[in-house]
Amino acid sequence: MDASGFDRVPEGPVRRMLAAANRHDLEAMVSEFAEDYQNTTPVHPDRSFTGAAQVRKNWTALFAGLPDLTLTVHDAATGPGGKIWMEWSNRGTRPDGSVQRAAGVSILTVRDGKIAAAHFYLEPVEYESGDVDAAVGVAVGGAAGRGDGS
Repeated sequence: MDASGFDRVPEGPVRRMLAAANRHDLEAMVSEFAEDYQNTTPVHPDRSFTGAAQVRKNWTALFAGLPDLTLTVHDAATGPGGKIWMEWSNRGTRPDGSVQRAAGVSILTVRDGKIAAAHFYLEPVEYESGDVDAAVGVAVGGAAGRGDGS
């Protein structure tokens, strides 16, 4: 297995998109998306969008703002209806030298040889958000449940 983990993803548009992203080849990457691509972001519904043009806009900004951006696939599985479930992460250095890391799952749908849709669950990696007890406290008590006086 190569270090990127892309070989965990079946041959086809998702693997090609990932490889193009790691090469920062915007044209090759965007060509793997259907024009009517639907991105659903359930945890942040206002971030959902339609269209390959927004994919282009997003990745243009990512490649410019994180010039060493790399993607890694940790696991992947296929399902019915052209579904590919992918656990993945990315890492890149911002112009100020700080490191951006994100991790999560994407459930992609391939239709007619293109990436037609995704349910997108990629979030910034946090190292200072508290342990599991703090998370449960916030879940049941809101900000007051943190126990830190805030």
